[in-house]
Amino acid sequence: MIGELDPRAAGARRLKDKICVVTGAGQGIGRATARRFGAEGAKVIVADRVATGAVETVRQLEAAGVEAAMILADLGKYAEAQRLIRETVAAWGRIDVLANIVGGTIWWQPYANYSEEQINRELERSLFPTLWCCSAALPVMVEQKAGAIVNVSSAIVRRGLYRTPYAVAKGGVEALTRSLADEYGRHGIRVNCVAPGGTDTPDRVTSRLTLAPGVVGEPAPGMDEYFRETRDDYKRLALARRSQVAEQAAAIAFLASDDASFITGQTVRCDGGT
Repeated sequence: MIGELDPRAAGARRLKDKICVVTGAGQGIGRATARRFGAEGAKVIVADRVATGAVETVRQLEAAGVEAAMILADLGKYAEAQRLIRETVAAWGRIDVLANIVGGTIWWQPYANYSEEQINRELERSLFPTLWCCSAALPVMVEQKAGAIVNVSSAIVRRGLYRTPYAVAKGGVEALTRSLADEYGRHGIRVNCVAPGGTDTPDRVTSRLTLAPGVVGEPAPGMDEYFRETRDDYKRLALARRSQVAEQAAAIAFLASDDASFITGQTVRCDGGT
C-alpha cells in the first residue's frame, strides 16, 4: 500500500519509523516530499499555514497507511516555528528529519519595480521559514546527537529573470546550509539543500499572491508577461522540460536518508541541466 505513493521508493526502508517534519506540505513539492517520505517508511508531520491543502495531504498519507499528523503554523514568524518544533517533540518525542520546503516567488517583475513591502514579503516567504525552523529544530537534534535537515533553494540562485528578491532569499538558504553543516556536523547532524528548477505544480490550492490566510496581494503590473517569459526558460535546459514534483521529492528523500550519511553542506541542483 505504501509503495503506491511512489513506486520508485526503496521498499519503504530508507526512512523507516523516522519522525519527519515537512514544511509547506499542503501542496506542490512539499506534498510530494511528504508522500515520498511516507513511501520510505517515515512518520510524517505535515506543516502548512493553510488547512485546506494540509488536510488533503494527511488524508492521502493515511489512505496509504502512513502515520501522519498536521500542524498549522505561519513559519515566516519565529514564534510559530518554535511552536511547530515544540508540538512535534511533545507528540512524537524527537525529530529525525526536517525538510524545509515552504517558500516560493510571490511576484515576477524587474527588481527596480519592487516596493519595500514586496521585498520584505519575499524574504518573509522564502528565507525566514528556513532560518526559523532550523533555529528551532537544532537544539533537539543536538540533544539527540543525530538528525538530517534538507533545505530547498532554487535554480534562480545561479540564473533567472524577474525574481531578484526571491533569488536573494534562496541564496541565503544555500549559505545557511553550508554554515550549519560546518557548525553542527560534530553533533551528528547533516544539513543539505536541493535547488529545484522550474517545476509543474498541478495540485496548487493556495495562490502565490496569498500573503497570509485570508490576505491576497495584488499582482504586479505586467506580471503575467514576465511569468510567461520565465516559464519558457526550460527550453534552454539540457533536458528541455520542466520537472515534476515527485522528481524534486526524490532528491530530497535521498539527502534525508542514511544513503547520504557522508554528505553534508551540499546543494544538489535538481534543475534539468542549466
